[in-house]
Amino acid sequence: MVVESYDLAVVGAGIVGLAHALAAAKKGLKVVVVDRDAQANGASIRNFGFVTVTGQERGACWQRAMRSRDIWAEIAPEAGIRVEHRGLVVAARRPEAAAVLEAFMTTEMGAGCRMLSPTEARGLVPALKADGMVAALHSSHEIRVESREAIPKLARWLETAHGVTFRRQTAVRTVAPPAIETTTGTIRAARAVVCPGDDFLSLFPERIAAYGVTKCKLHMMRVTPADPTPLGAAVMSDLGLVRYLGYAALPEAAALKARLEAEQADALDNGVHLIVVQSADGSLVVGDSHHYGPTPDPFAPEHVDRLILDEFDAVLAMPGRRVTERWTGIYASASDRLMFVDKPSDDVRIAMVTSGTGASTAFGIAEEVIGEWIG
Repeated sequence: MVVESYDLAVVGAGIVGLAHALAAAKKGLKVVVVDRDAQANGASIRNFGFVTVTGQERGACWQRAMRSRDIWAEIAPEAGIRVEHRGLVVAARRPEAAAVLEAFMTTEMGAGCRMLSPTEARGLVPALKADGMVAALHSSHEIRVESREAIPKLARWLETAHGVTFRRQTAVRTVAPPAIETTTGTIRAARAVVCPGDDFLSLFPERIAAYGVTKCKLHMMRVTPADPTPLGAAVMSDLGLVRYLGYAALPEAAALKARLEAEQADALDNGVHLIVVQSADGSLVVGDSHHYGPTPDPFAPEHVDRLILDEFDAVLAMPGRRVTERWTGIYASASDRLMFVDKPSDDVRIAMVTSGTGASTAFGIAEEVIGEWIG
């Protein structure tokens, strides 16, 4: 039997794996993607589909997010992926939050952003509550796609437009180029990138363990307004300013965190912050929370959803809104890094995003990894 050979084998068909397949295909490499599931089913489709630039950690992460946003914007129309809306409005409900936003605007990351009055913010997002809002920041950088549709469409486009081969329902047993041993036979590939998501044990477990990774469980909901309510942009609030490192690392964030600890300690304890994005049917994807452990439990307490919805209702006026869908997601997390690329050998890389920023940074990371090999 003739065994087909490839220039690159990518293990994992989540957004990180697909990003590496794209970066390699653009360099003219013959690529195969191997995944144990029949279709995308993990963190890559259980998120907001919110390609977030503003608020990412200053430096390399922010730069990767900018690059990834550009790639999303480039490939979305080619792959038939709808951009649901663009931009971000961060509504500040406390003077301390407004101070963080003002400080953010003085950094290089403030380019393409502007401060808004409450009236101006409601001009962009009419559902924002005027009472209690003291200021807002608008960013033009962000785009929003529907993850559960975008990831399958991206894979199909890689297959049809770039000749990427997909081997699904196939587990990889060993990675030692030029031989990749799988449950459906041997794949020949000169190089391999392992993108394991939250699977720390199947391949290179000792190397992954050295990075101190654990898992993060988050709560997500789909909320349907009682009446048609165009959002106009993604929405975030004060809680996000002490979580997203581009804001939280600023000295001004300390005062906001102290006030939030006094007023919303339960939300902070459950890792709750607010992101709201809109889907084509007018419904909203709302989240999220963060709970950590080596094996997070599968349960989703109503108390945590209530904390998220309380923040939603404090920021947005949508009487009669209903929760029409709930789900949880799990992603890899590390306390001291947002991602890592490990090098088990000259021809193997392990690429893992450990901060829930895969949709926002994976394309940038993949270009760096493939560029190191190919130039």
